[in-house]
Amino acid sequence: MAKAFLDKFEPLNVAVITISDTRTIDTDTSGNTLKELLQKDGHNVVYKTIVVDDIKAIREAIQNVNSEVIITTGGTGFTSRDNTLEAVYPLITKHITGFGEIFRSISYAEIGTSAMQSNAFAGFINKKLVFCIPGSTNACKTAYESIISSQLNSTVRPCNFAALIKLGY
Repeated sequence: MAKAFLDKFEPLNVAVITISDTRTIDTDTSGNTLKELLQKDGHNVVYKTIVVDDIKAIREAIQNVNSEVIITTGGTGFTSRDNTLEAVYPLITKHITGFGEIFRSISYAEIGTSAMQSNAFAGFINKKLVFCIPGSTNACKTAYESIISSQLNSTVRPCNFAALIKLGY
C-alpha cells in the first residue's frame, strides 16, 4: 500500500452540522468552536448549519452536503431526542470503530463514567469522512484537539485520513 501521508499540508473542505432542537446561530457554541478550530488549522469550512434532532432531517443534511469531511455535534446521547446514531450509523459504508473507543477513553479521564453516555462514532459514507460527536463545547474541543485535528492533517505520520481522502483511497 502507498504511504498514507503527504509531504505538504492539504486543506480539506469540511461541513459542520449542529444537531439540536434548541440551539440557534447565536447559541451554537459547539458548532462555532469547531468552525474556529478547523479554520485555525487551515481547513475550509464550506458549510455550517443547525438541523433539528430528527432522523429524516439529519439524513437529508448529511446526504446533501458537498464536502470531503462532515463533523456533526449533538444528538449522540441516550435521550428520546438523540437521533444522530439512528440517522447516520446506517449510512456508514466503512466504520472507524477506534474513534469512539479513543474518544470515550479520553473523555473518561475528563468526566469519569459519564463518558459511556456518548455514542460518538465515525466512518466513511462512501468516500466522505464523517465524525459524530457530542453537543457540549468541551466534548467538541476534546474530540477535535485530541483526535480529529491530527487525522485531518495530511502530513501526520505514519498515517491519517486526510491523505486517504486526497489520494483517493
